[in-house]
Amino acid sequence: MPVSQFTTLLPNDVLARVERMRLNPIRRQTNRMRGEHLSSKGGTSIEFADYRDYVAGDDIRYVDWNIFSRLNHPYLKLFAHEEEMHVVILLDASQSMLFEEKFDLARQAAAALGVMGLMNVERVSVYSCASLQSEPVIMPPVTGRASLQRFLKFLEGLAGGGAFPVEQAIEEVLKRHRGRGVAIVLSDFLTLGDLTRGFNLLHNAGLEIYGLQILGPSEIDPELTGDLRFIDSETQQTLDVSSVGELLGIYHEHRLALEAHLSAECRKRSGRFLSVSSDEPIKSLLFDRLLRKGWVR
Repeated sequence: MPVSQFTTLLPNDVLARVERMRLNPIRRQTNRMRGEHLSSKGGTSIEFADYRDYVAGDDIRYVDWNIFSRLNHPYLKLFAHEEEMHVVILLDASQSMLFEEKFDLARQAAAALGVMGLMNVERVSVYSCASLQSEPVIMPPVTGRASLQRFLKFLEGLAGGGAFPVEQAIEEVLKRHRGRGVAIVLSDFLTLGDLTRGFNLLHNAGLEIYGLQILGPSEIDPELTGDLRFIDSETQQTLDVSSVGELLGIYHEHRLALEAHLSAECRKRSGRFLSVSSDEPIKSLLFDRLLRKGWVR
C-alpha cells in the first residue's frame, strides 16, 4: 500500500532527513530576556521540550537511553532554555517569482529550513509579500514538532502575484517582527531599488541574513535573437530592443555584478548569500549546496 506524502512541498525521505538537520548560523543571535520566550539550547534548564533524532556531534549526555534500549535508535532530549533564536522566513511572492517556478523552489526551501528550526525548538515565523496593495501574509511565531503540520500547510496555501519590491518587503516585515536570530530571504532580488538599506535594517535588528537568490534557467542563460519587446511582469513597462543577441554579453555582466554585490553586502553583515537556478532539485540544494557551504549541518 503506497505511503501518503506528509506535505506536497517535500518528499517524505527529504522531510525525514531535514528533521535531523539544523541551521548553522555564523553567529547565533539569541534573545536573552528571562521568562519571555523559551527555546532549545540544551544544558542547564530542567524543562523538557521535545525529542529529535541524534546526529553526529550532539552531546551524548542528552540521549534518552530508555528509548534507545527499547527502540535501538538514539533520540536526543531537548530542553527549554532561556535563550531563543528566531527564524524569520521572508518569501518574495511578487509576480516575477512565478516565472519558471521560482516561487515553487522558494516554498520548498522555506519548508526545509523552517522544519530545521521547528525540530530544534526555535521560533519560526513566515512573511509572504506579494502586492503593495495588501498586507504581508503572516504566520505568527510557532515552535516545536507540534507546529510542523500547521507550518507546512501555511506554505502550501501561499500564492504569488503582485509588485512588492523585496527591499520594501523587508521594511514591512521588520515593522511587525521582534526578536534576534536568522532572516531567510528567498527572492530573485530583481529590483530597481537599493537593497543596502534593507540589509542594514536586518543586521541592526539582530538578524543574520541568509539571502537565497532564485533565478529561472532562461534568466541565467537566455537564448535570444532578433528584435524583441520586453515587458516587466510587475509594472507592465515595455522596452524594445533591436539585435538583442549583441546585448547578451552586457546582460551577463550586469547579472553577475548584481550577484557579486548581493554576496558582498551579506558578507559585510556576517551573513550568507547564494544564487541558484529554479530547476535545481531540492535534494541537491539542501544536501549538497547548502550543506557544503555550511548554511546547515
